[in-house]
Amino acid sequence: MKKGFYTIMSAQFFSSLADNALLVAAIELLKTSGAPAWHVPALSPMFALFYVVLAPFVGAFADAVPKGQVMFVSNAIKVVGCVLMLFGGHPLLAYAIVGLGAAAYSPAKYGILTELLPASQLVKANGWIEGLTILSIILGILLGGLLLGRAISGELLSLDLPLIDTGIDTAAEAAIALIVFLYVAAALFNLKIPRTEAPLQPLSRNLAVLVRDFSACNARLWSDKLGQISLATTTLFWGVSGNLRVIVFAWAAAALGYGTSQASSLVGVVAIGTAAGAVLASWRMRLDQATSVIPLGIGMGVLVIGLNFIGNVWVAAPFLVLLGAIGGYLVVPMNALLQHRGHNLMGAGRSIAVQNFNEQACILGLGAFYTGMARFGLSAFGAITIFGLVVAGTMELIRRWHISNTVVHRDEVEHLLAIARTDKH
Repeated sequence: MKKGFYTIMSAQFFSSLADNALLVAAIELLKTSGAPAWHVPALSPMFALFYVVLAPFVGAFADAVPKGQVMFVSNAIKVVGCVLMLFGGHPLLAYAIVGLGAAAYSPAKYGILTELLPASQLVKANGWIEGLTILSIILGILLGGLLLGRAISGELLSLDLPLIDTGIDTAAEAAIALIVFLYVAAALFNLKIPRTEAPLQPLSRNLAVLVRDFSACNARLWSDKLGQISLATTTLFWGVSGNLRVIVFAWAAAALGYGTSQASSLVGVVAIGTAAGAVLASWRMRLDQATSVIPLGIGMGVLVIGLNFIGNVWVAAPFLVLLGAIGGYLVVPMNALLQHRGHNLMGAGRSIAVQNFNEQACILGLGAFYTGMARFGLSAFGAITIFGLVVAGTMELIRRWHISNTVVHRDEVEHLLAIARTDKH
């Protein structure tokens, strides 16, 4: 791997670490402030909101400006959202602003991989990026839980600055104050990301032109016989996993009687499995083999439903590791295939923006659906059953879709797979 790849990994690690620690702190902040219970599941769709709204613009922006600069600006926006949450802004609004920074960050983060590395290294690069991201999810969730624990929060709240009243009076606020510095660390790494030789694409000032361009890119990727399958798979995976973290908090409370700090460890356990699966896929899978992992998605949906029958943490922990591992092994090769097809069909930033739009729209839709169910009293067990059925059923439809493509459009699919095998860009 090129040297710049490791700088990208470092920046991604700290940014994602902060995102996930902030999720735990935001959940606690909502609970302790007496907010309605449905505000907690609303965090995920609020984070996804700007991914969907700004999708036509952030991809073009990432292709028009050096991607290291885009990532720096994005982390600065995250700092603004974090500070707003710290000093009295509504947690849902502040978390949406952090999501705005993440929406701008993602096309640059993934787009630069296709500019920096040859196609033959994309699966490995995605394995390391996803593995490191998932490690940061584990550590971020655990860090958030630790910061909320009595021992650490008590020490933080006991610190006083002479002649300055910070207004930080709760464990959640103390945790958020520290998380600000993680975003700052990520921004410093962004400044060291190298400029690639990929030409910049002019950014149109006409919003209608950008929307039409994005719509055309979206249609182009959905019409590609490999792009559509990988896009459908990753859209569903991230739509469910983006909400599953919040659902696990609710399940842990209902099945095990866990509070926010304790439940954070179980969310981390899922991420451990996902990281292991992601790294294993990066070692074993080739780009042209990516579609062979589709049946794993059906099994993942069935396992999600099985969570309802577990009431013991010693059974839950290895079960959640297995669930995460299947998801990690599924998403890495499909994500790499999607990036490869997107890079061949359009600019790297635009293709990632299309991917983000679809995935975050799924998070937004499923999150709004779950929030509505929580608003009207559906239990965590009922929500898990519905999510599991959606995953298994939709993955079966995707499997049949791909089989149909290989039969009806056999020559086209084989040609695209040959490109994946031989492209050295």
